[in-house]
Amino acid sequence: MDRLSNTVRPYAWGSTTAIPELLGTAPTGEPQAEMWMGAHPGAPSRLTRPAGPSGPGERPLTDVIAADPERELGPAAVRAFGPRLPFLLKLLAAGAPLSLQVHPDLTQAQEGYADEERRGVPVDAPHRTYKDANHKPELICALTPFDGLCGFRRPAEAADLIAALGVDSLKPYVDLLRARPEDGALREVLTAILTADPDEMAHTVADATTAAERLGGAHAPYAQIAHHYPGDPGVIAAMLLNYVQLQPGEAMFLGAGVPHAYLGGLGVEIMANSDNVLRCGLTPKHVDVPELLRIVRFEATEPGILRPEASPSGEELYETPVDEFRLSRYVLPSGGAPADLTAATPQILLCTAGAPRVGETGLAPGESVFVPADETVEVAGTGTLFRATVVV
Repeated sequence: MDRLSNTVRPYAWGSTTAIPELLGTAPTGEPQAEMWMGAHPGAPSRLTRPAGPSGPGERPLTDVIAADPERELGPAAVRAFGPRLPFLLKLLAAGAPLSLQVHPDLTQAQEGYADEERRGVPVDAPHRTYKDANHKPELICALTPFDGLCGFRRPAEAADLIAALGVDSLKPYVDLLRARPEDGALREVLTAILTADPDEMAHTVADATTAAERLGGAHAPYAQIAHHYPGDPGVIAAMLLNYVQLQPGEAMFLGAGVPHAYLGGLGVEIMANSDNVLRCGLTPKHVDVPELLRIVRFEATEPGILRPEASPSGEELYETPVDEFRLSRYVLPSGGAPADLTAATPQILLCTAGAPRVGETGLAPGESVFVPADETVEVAGTGTLFRATVVV
């Protein structure tokens, strides 16, 4: 197995303290939003092998896998997903709301990527929508209390929340939500919000923010969102979505077409190895409203909160309907028996608490290792480990 050296991404919405506190390092004063663990070409983990084609030294995990995919990933994973690690694991620390967004399904991603390639849009261009041809289902598991938005509310519930603000310019949206069938109401209202005159919408958002601050309670999260993004139509669009509060150990799965945003907290996130995001607000990044409206699924949903399912082996699994990733947790008690995690698939093990041992390697919070397929691995000691792998 190999200890990983991982990149921390300094996105503006990141917390300045959450990741340093976990790692036991001093804050830099700059936001530290995401620590990436995996083989995404944008920021691959690095590892040191004692020997290799170019001799010993630190190399990107992407290069290590490319040199011998079947050895590192196992034949079954290569057959299922090709010669690449199909998931990306992250520590995510939100100090401010992330963009209001959706992810495409696999067919949509392939078509969108091919279209932008044909049109010659550089893959690193700020206005590029599809960075790759893969879908991006994802799972977030809370390490601290974690707030987010996930899926559409029922139109009647959204109407009541918005109507309580008492803002005259929002009344047409309230009327539509109460008069139309569910999918039609959500589509028409979100489209109207995102395509409204920017100056008029800025005034509406300002009035709604004042009202939300006065009312507090269920309206307080939207006042907080508006504090970070004053005048942004995403503030009103966010009221169409379910507000979710996760407690440590609870998780939330986000499939294709489900509108969502993370608002604050520290968590472990895992996703298919993709960077395809369609945004419609709460961000300085590229916003593609027409494409988002084409991709988003206009259906009210209950924001299902996932709790891990325990097994006799001590593994606690977060069940999801995808094969590209499988996330589980081990809470290792003092004096407990070692657990055998040997698998025919590649694994990344991340410590989030305590001082567990992976083989002879001791881990501190925030440290991780890559375990190639079929490599014998045993964990022991005391602490919490998250285990990321695939389903084949």
